[in-house]
Amino acid sequence: MLKGQPVKLKYVADYIFRGDAPKYVESDGIKVISQGCVQSSGLDISKAKLHDKNDIERISGWLIKGDVLINSTGTGTLGRVSYVENDPNEPMFADGHVTIVRDSKERFCPKFLFYYLSILQEQITVYCSEGATNQIELSRPRFGSLLINLPTIEVQEFVAKFLENKITLLDTLILEKENLLKLLGEKRRAIISSAVTRGTNLKAKFKDSGISWLGEIPEHWETRRIAYLFSERDERSQPDLPLLVVSINTGVTLRKFSDDRIENVAADASSYKVARKGDISFNKMRMWQGAVGVSPTDGLVSPDYVVAEPIAPMEVEYFGLLFKTPMFSAETARHSHGIVWDRLRLYWDDFRDIRVPLPPVAEQTAIVEAVREQTVKHDALKEATERTLVLLRERRTALIAAAVAGMLEMR
Repeated sequence: MLKGQPVKLKYVADYIFRGDAPKYVESDGIKVISQGCVQSSGLDISKAKLHDKNDIERISGWLIKGDVLINSTGTGTLGRVSYVENDPNEPMFADGHVTIVRDSKERFCPKFLFYYLSILQEQITVYCSEGATNQIELSRPRFGSLLINLPTIEVQEFVAKFLENKITLLDTLILEKENLLKLLGEKRRAIISSAVTRGTNLKAKFKDSGISWLGEIPEHWETRRIAYLFSERDERSQPDLPLLVVSINTGVTLRKFSDDRIENVAADASSYKVARKGDISFNKMRMWQGAVGVSPTDGLVSPDYVVAEPIAPMEVEYFGLLFKTPMFSAETARHSHGIVWDRLRLYWDDFRDIRVPLPPVAEQTAIVEAVREQTVKHDALKEATERTLVLLRERRTALIAAAVAGMLEMR
């Protein structure tokens, strides 16, 4: 067993401070380590932004080898830990959302502390934060008072070396599975995009659609403005219907709330829009990211959503697939309004003017069935990979917890 007494972090670390607010530039600047760079598998320098070289006198959060970095703002991100493995080959500093933990008296092994803190994200979030939900910040006094159990430096270094060998293997496996999930996602999107824009007949002849975002389409397909296919539904005052939500990943699904949230929404349900089964609903602010889908049942959606009712013969699921393709999302961004990119809004009057492909209805149905058949194997492999990832991450956490607590036989 490891021997050591619980000690407050501030008594073994003489430097626990946030980084500095950067002044960003597009090129030829100093690297800034943000929360996105702080990953449990290591510091991801590729995500670093650049700071103006002419504004360095005020900067104090310069990073050195052995610094332990803690994300310090935001639910789900706060408490994530990383580590500066080597002396940076160029100057870089942490921004104001990252806390640096350092000790000049070598009272702890930085790599051991990194592993120790890496399994405490939930505790750090609960006990060392302050502020409202989603606006929480790491409290330096509370974080400094965090109790940690430190054995001798020699034991810390031994445990850190042991974990380095084991965790590197697990992190490699985790990265491989994460990359596989990305590839599966890309493959799935490619299958759908090809099917809904070019059909499933490999021998079909093609023609220019005359639509820049669409390109060539099968010769017998037509194109139409969305206004020819859908009209806007603005039906309200039906508070007894279930609540629906539009997600980038899952389309339109039933919405889940805590009991108190249900009461708050119910008080204003008269303003919510009705979406009938088979309607297309999209989030005005996130349509350009693919927040759109077909309603699986009659329900209520936020007033910030747009509801499109089919008015022509169609297989609505075909358009549900089409509207979520990357190329259509890019086209909706072009028709959206807003100064800031991530605050673009797409309104009905602009959505209705977008031209889309129109295969025969029977072919729309065939495309939907073909996509379902082609993606079922990808989805099964995705689910299996996600389960494996959960097990690997649990194994990683358990191994670190057992090692730093001295519950493993380490030789």
